Order: sequence, then C-alpha cells, then structure tokens
Amino acid sequence: MEPVIKVEHLSKSYVLRQQNKTSYTTLRDTLAGKARSLFADPSSLISGTSKENFLALEDVGFEVNKGDRIGIIGRNGAGKSTLLKILSRIVEPTKGRITIDGRVASLLEVGTGFHPELTGRENVFLNGSILGMSKAEIKSKFDEIVAFAEIEKFLDTPVKRYSSGMYVRLAFAVAAHLEPEILIVDEVLAVGDAQFQKKCLGKMQDVSGQGRTILFVSHNMEVVQKLCTKGILLERGRLIQDGPIDSVVKKYLEVFAVGDSMFKISLPDDHEQQQGYAHLIHVEDIRGNPLAEIPIGQPWQIRVCFRLNRRVPQFVIALGLTTLFDMPLRTTWTPPGDLSEGDYEVVFKCDDILFTAGQYKLIVGLSSDRIPFQYVEGAGYLTISDVSTLHNDKQIINTNSGLIINQMNTIITRKSK
Repeated sequence: MEPVIKVEHLSKSYVLRQQNKTSYTTLRDTLAGKARSLFADPSSLISGTSKENFLALEDVGFEVNKGDRIGIIGRNGAGKSTLLKILSRIVEPTKGRITIDGRVASLLEVGTGFHPELTGRENVFLNGSILGMSKAEIKSKFDEIVAFAEIEKFLDTPVKRYSSGMYVRLAFAVAAHLEPEILIVDEVLAVGDAQFQKKCLGKMQDVSGQGRTILFVSHNMEVVQKLCTKGILLERGRLIQDGPIDSVVKKYLEVFAVGDSMFKISLPDDHEQQQGYAHLIHVEDIRGNPLAEIPIGQPWQIRVCFRLNRRVPQFVIALGLTTLFDMPLRTTWTPPGDLSEGDYEVVFKCDDILFTAGQYKLIVGLSSDRIPFQYVEGAGYLTISDVSTLHNDKQIINTNSGLIINQMNTIITRKSK
C-alpha cells in the first residue's frame, strides 16, 4: 500500500536568544564592547544577548497509510506540536523531507485558520476555500457543520467575540466536515467540555471509517487507545517507537516507571520563607516497611514528612491519587488543627478500596484556614502489581476492567416457572 504520509530524516532546529545577566556595566566595559562588536556576528549586536541552537526534532522518519488513526504521544517538549506544524506546512523543516498525498485539515490551537473580524458563517466559507473546496461543496455541508458546532445563535457574530469553547466547536466542525483526506488534531480538544469531546471522538472514528487518515496528539492515553490503531512515541525530538497503539502506550508508560518507595519532593528556592512544606514521601506496608510494588489486595500506607516554619492555625494536609494521565481517583485529608513550628510526619492508611494493577500519581497539599500554601502534583507514585492474592479470605481477580475492583454484594435467586 502506498503511504499517504512519508517522513524521512526530519529535523527541526530553532535559534534561542538569551539575555545575559550582569550586575552592572562600567563605562570602560561598554566602550570595549562597542569596539568588539565591529568584528562580531551582526546578530550579536543586540547588547548582552547570546544564542543557542535547540533541536526540536532529530532524524525522525515514519510512514502513514490511508485510513490509519495515528496517536502521537510523548511528554511535554517531546516535539509533538513541532511535528504537526511541519506536517501542516506551517513551518519548514531544517533537514529531511515529507511527502503528503491528500488534502490536509489541521486543528492545532484555538482560532487556527479563523479571521477574527469575519463572522462564523464567513469563516466556514473561508476555511473551505483554503481547503480547495468549491462554494457548492461548502454549501452542501454548511447545515451539518453548524448543527455539529451548536453555534446557530452566533453564526453571524464576528468570531473575535467567541469564547475559546465556541472557537473549538466551530473549528473542529469545519475541519471534520469539509472532507479532508488527512485530519490533524492537537491537544486543543481539551478546551471543550466533556460531552463535546466525546462527540468529536465519535466523529473522528466515523471519518476514519470512510478511509480518511487521522493524526491525533493527546496526553490522555485512555482516549488515544480508544481512538487510534497505531502510535508514534517521541522523546526529546527523537522517534522512540512506532507501531500498534497498545505497544507504543506501554513503552510510554515505561518512561514513568519509578520502582521506588521513597520520593523527595522538589521545593522552590523560597521554601524556608513559606509557612511550611512537605519534603518526603514513603510508600510502605502496614508495618512501616518500604514497598516499591504492592500486590493487589495487600494493605499499604503513605507516610508524608513535612516541616512547619512557624505556627500554622487550622492546618490540614491532604493526599490525592490520580491515574498517570491525571484522572482523579481519591482525596483524603487530616482534621484541621493548630500546629506549632517543627518537623512532623503523617501516615495515610489505605482502607478497603482496591485499585487495579497499575501506577498512580500522588498529590500532596498543605493549607491553613482553608488557604493552600503548598500543592504538588506527581509528588510520588504508588505502584500496584498484577498479582492475585487473598483479601478478607476472598480471592481477588484482576479483570483490567475499571480502576476499582471491589466486589459488590450480590444475590442470585432462581426464578420460579
């Protein structure tokens, strides 16, 4: 099968200019600098600046076939958005080449491709013209676009007065309904509400079923696995892996693999001037022994060490658990109380809630009189291993369906004939 997108040895570098920090400059330094600038690179004539090359993409290559649904994943700064901008012909690559066979529609950020002074109606026709569609083709899709975007009342209002959610709804409706062969969507869908996101994902599945190709960037792995059939993993501008989406997501999760039972919390420079701060987390069994991995059903506890720099009235420390992709699972906290200056630790003991096998992020928050003064996401990790065990004399079966696997009370009765 001939690929619709072919990327070969793609690299993109940017020049970063930085202002040099100096405490003061004497008249002699200024005169000497002016003399040196006569023989310097013209780009360095801006006083006190230096430049550095930043490689956003390095020797990336892959192929995409017609009808593929590709999830492009990676941490922040991995090069995902840069790749999409090159594929959308917004920026030029520094090296390498790309070959694209088909009409491309891109939704990279709120307001992309819209003219703020034009109305929603006018922007629909403008975008269609940019995609190479005739007026008749756009008219045939117009009512469907407006109905999908749910902006009938604001159709003749300049889009500069739209909210970010309205922007996204109309932009996605235009991109998905004007029949591009290739649809490129960045994380921008996160702006919309949950109901509209679900609507968009359903539309993308319909589009791909018609033989069109989708490239989709998201940090939500559950959505990526549901929508996409193949994946591309980037890390610091390099292609780490491409192939079936499940294997690529598994590789991505290995980036977050921790395998530790103790986590030091990163602190700001002025932490000693704050009311207090949590600085260490221990994952333990109920006897206080460190545990890097906890078998399903085995009791565990989280010990948080913190310091108060002065007396704190109505002090509360809270612990939160989320999935690796920031889906909230659980929040718990200590009763409010007045604490004096000193070093403390608090132990959060698990209850009868059983989490399925996987890795979970810990959030730590400190507050006084309900006003937070420290909040740390990803302060540590809790790893539940996929090992069947006994809990309250009952065998636990991990079905990998859902995040909570507690049994419900059930009664089976035989119906009389």
